[in-house]
Amino acid sequence: MRLTIRLRILLPRHHLLMKWPISSFPGGTTGTPKLIPRTHNDYYYSVRRSVEICQFTQQTRYLCAIPAAHNYAMSSPGSLGVFLAGGTLVLAADPSATLCFPLIEKHQVNVTALVPPAVSLWLQALTEGESRAQLASLKLLQVGGARLSATLAARIPAEIGCLLQQVFGMAEGLVNYTRLDDSAEKIIHTQGYPMCPDDEVWVADAEGNPLPQGEVGRLMTRGPYTFRGYYKSPQHNASAFDANGFYCSGDLISIDPEGYITVQGREKDQINRGGEKIAAEEIENLLLRHPAVIYARTGEHGR
Repeated sequence: MRLTIRLRILLPRHHLLMKWPISSFPGGTTGTPKLIPRTHNDYYYSVRRSVEICQFTQQTRYLCAIPAAHNYAMSSPGSLGVFLAGGTLVLAADPSATLCFPLIEKHQVNVTALVPPAVSLWLQALTEGESRAQLASLKLLQVGGARLSATLAARIPAEIGCLLQQVFGMAEGLVNYTRLDDSAEKIIHTQGYPMCPDDEVWVADAEGNPLPQGEVGRLMTRGPYTFRGYYKSPQHNASAFDANGFYCSGDLISIDPEGYITVQGREKDQINRGGEKIAAEEIENLLLRHPAVIYARTGEHGR
């Protein structure tokens, strides 16, 4: 299915801009359902700024092959960004190479977004003989939803033949992108930096104290489009926010001297082995170096 829509934004009266018309559920790993209220103002800003950074225009032909109702597929820049820019949206029922490759060729898709397991499947399909010529129109592949290993990231330009853009965001607000003119080093090894100059991001230890630059710890953030609390959930808000209103996402990150974020894992995904803390993602990335491994996931035994 292909949709081309020229979208004219008709904003409501000023006093309604701060009302929350959109509610979403976090896509994290806590397993506890929570409602995230988003306002007209913050969501529109997030989409508009994403369009600017990702350079969506009327010439953008975007393939949506991941769940369309997720924040990533909807607003980073996603379908809403395509409509705002006046581009063309192509919908796919699933991200399989057998479905998406012909759609890309037929509709001359130039941008799409995937999650890391789907990237692995695309690369596997190319290795097994799918024609790369079907992807000739593709200029930009966004990857988000989970951390992309450097091993997979490095293969995208070489094997798919397009630019990679890493996306790291959350339904609660904060969105980070690698920029289209970033160095290969930044694009492959980091998840970018915040899209708004007014985003505040820092790294805390388990007690909430700031950590030195480069050290791994909890992501703490607040900003103009990040939410202020879960709906009617004071017990969650008490643990999710510090006294200064900074939100703790549960992600473990490090920040380099230039402000680029590298996601190191999830706090709840750490393995405690005789007191030694091991990031599950570190093990997964080591496994992914083997050419026979397509996707790796570590978990608790018996679950």
